[in-house]
Parts: sequence; C-alpha cells; structure tokens
Amino acid sequence: MADRGVVVTDRQGELAAVYDAVRPRLIRIAYAILGSHAEAEDVVADCWIRLVESDRKESVADVEAWSTVVVSRAALDTLRSARRRREEYVGPWLPEPVVTHATLDDPADRVTLDDQVSYALLVVLETLSPAERTVWVLHDLFGMPFPEVAETVGRTPAAVRQLATRARAHVAAGAPRVTVTAAQHDSAVRGFLSAALEGDMAACLAALDPDVVLTSDGGGKVSAARRPIVGADKVMRFLFGILATRVAANELTPIAVNGRLAVAAVRDGRVDSVISLTLDGDRITRVDIVRAPDKLPAP
Repeated sequence: MADRGVVVTDRQGELAAVYDAVRPRLIRIAYAILGSHAEAEDVVADCWIRLVESDRKESVADVEAWSTVVVSRAALDTLRSARRRREEYVGPWLPEPVVTHATLDDPADRVTLDDQVSYALLVVLETLSPAERTVWVLHDLFGMPFPEVAETVGRTPAAVRQLATRARAHVAAGAPRVTVTAAQHDSAVRGFLSAALEGDMAACLAALDPDVVLTSDGGGKVSAARRPIVGADKVMRFLFGILATRVAANELTPIAVNGRLAVAAVRDGRVDSVISLTLDGDRITRVDIVRAPDKLPAP
C-alpha cells in the first residue's frame, strides 16, 4: 500500500504489527536506563528504522529479542553521553516524570510504569554508573539472562555479574526499607496535600522523616534550590514558602507520576512544577520537585 509516496510491503506491515506490540516494553527499558522518557521514545523510534533496514538484508526472526538488544545498547550509549552533559547541568538533575491526570480511583487507570519503573526507583538508579544501571535494569528489572546481558553490553558474563552485584548494593542502600503499597502511598500523599492546603504545618512536619531530602530541578531555566535540602524542619519551611501562593490561588492538583499519586502546581493552564513524594513506611523520605520546563508535560 502507499502512504505519502512511501510503499509499505506486506513484510513491513507484519514487522510494524509485532513492533507495536513490543514497543511499550522497549520504552520502559529505555526509560529505566535513561531516566528521560523523551530520549527513550527517540531511541525506540530509531530502533524501528534500524529494524526495517536490517530485515531487508536478512529476515529478523525474533523481533522482540533483536529490538531489546538494539534499544538497550543505544540507551547505554545515550546515557554515557548524557552523563557528561549532566556534569554541566545547573543544579541537581532529576529524572523526567511520566505525568498523567488520572484520578487513580480505578486501578485500571494506573500506567504500567507503576510496577516496574517508579519515580522513586529512577532517582535511586541515578547513583549507578551507566554500565551498572543497564545491567541491573536488563537483568533484575526485566529478567534478561546474564549471558544475553553480557552480549548486549559488551562485557563478559563474570564482569556483568560483578556489575549486577554492585548495582544491587547501591539500589538496596537507596531504596525504601519498608514496602509501601499504592493505597498507602495514595493515602499519605492525599493527607500531606490536604494538610498543606489547610496550612497545617504540624501535620506536614509529622508526615516527614527527620532526615527527609528535598531536591529541586529547574535546569537553570527557572528558580529552584541549587542544592538538596535536608531535614524535616528545613524541608517543611521550604515547601510552605513555595506552596503558600499556590494554595491561595488554588493552583495545586493531584496527578499521577509513573503511576503513583503526586502533586502538580498549575499556572495559566500549564503544569509548572511536579512534586513527587517517596515514602518509607508511613514517613516521607524524599521530596522531588521537577520544574525544568523541558521535563514537564505540554499544555
């Protein structure tokens, strides 16, 4: 058939159908490695072009396996380049949140990123080297066997196992010690937001872990804290300072970030801040505020 002058063969149509089916998983893999959904989509789009070209030369029997390797390698290369750019980034760098406006009242509304690529996990993965992160994502998160991971990243199986061991230690050190269900997370966020809207500083302070860390990413384009803020009292005062005018103007609204309830500050019909909360048990241990315009959803 023809589309804008481009002839699509039956084989290309077959490839497209298979690729469309595996694309969500490829996006999740690339996003987990990169921490940028926009870059993940670029990597997966480029993989489709390479798949078509490769299949013309020799038929690709297992599209999902072939594409997983190509996407993973491209994401690793992109991450290495991005790490060099992030060294010159103004202020802290936070992952790009995947924002939806679902009410989350229905579990069916939760995006598939919830179970595999939570925002809290992405923040922890930033502590890993590109190789450690890629190995951990492919093996521990997506279940790829070590021999295939080794082939994908260009390392020996023994080296890959060592990378995975180091990555697990970093992830365990940074991840919450107590597992929090979606319902518990939602309840805590709604409670914190309600207390903030009512100006109840005591309730907000009680919800924060004594060693809570607040990180704000403005990318040098909008105002944001240049260094992480540590401690419940300092974090609470910072939050109330920036939220006071938003509360008065009714500019705070619940949203979903990677499938978990979060808070958005909306001004003139567009999101200008996304606030993600990480819980360990019943206390908030991290507050991550994304303000960099290129990481926020378009109006």
